[in-house]
Amino acid sequence: MDIYLIRHTTPEIEKGICYGQTDLALASSFPEELKQIKEKRVRDFDRIYASPLKRCLQLADEFGNQVRTDARLMEMNFGAWEMEAWDDIPADQLNPWMADFVNTRVPEGEAFQDLIIRVNEALHEILESDLERVMIVTHAGVIRAVLGFFLGLQPENLFRLNVDYGGITRVEVKRGMYNVKYINR
Repeated sequence: MDIYLIRHTTPEIEKGICYGQTDLALASSFPEELKQIKEKRVRDFDRIYASPLKRCLQLADEFGNQVRTDARLMEMNFGAWEMEAWDDIPADQLNPWMADFVNTRVPEGEAFQDLIIRVNEALHEILESDLERVMIVTHAGVIRAVLGFFLGLQPENLFRLNVDYGGITRVEVKRGMYNVKYINR
């Protein structure tokens, strides 16, 4: 099986704002970013999965009309922090989370471990299928969780992996072996 993980393109939001499951539109640069992705010749998939958020669905729909949405592929839920400037989040809330974002839940939201659990559930279903070429259009946190599974990385180290807007990551799965072919192509 070949799995192509594609991060949505640039969202329409100013820098420094905390967002995860907020349903943002894509920036006006979408047509150019889409062109760059299509130039990389990603096509002919047995199935396309996507986060149900429109910043992923808009991109996924450009590759096929049979997109399957899965809420488990959504970005981390930042709860009470959604759409707040990172600089405005009270230190007494932010600092404990920063010290252990893997296990500490955001107020009214998730911890990174919660995201990992739901993403792994979705990933296992995909891996158990008889599909040969799969596209997953999703978010940076989800892609990091998938790479963590394939590479056996500790969750606290996953944010060392940069995942670009519109970046393509390819993983080849053969006979129980995982080969990360590239990240951010």
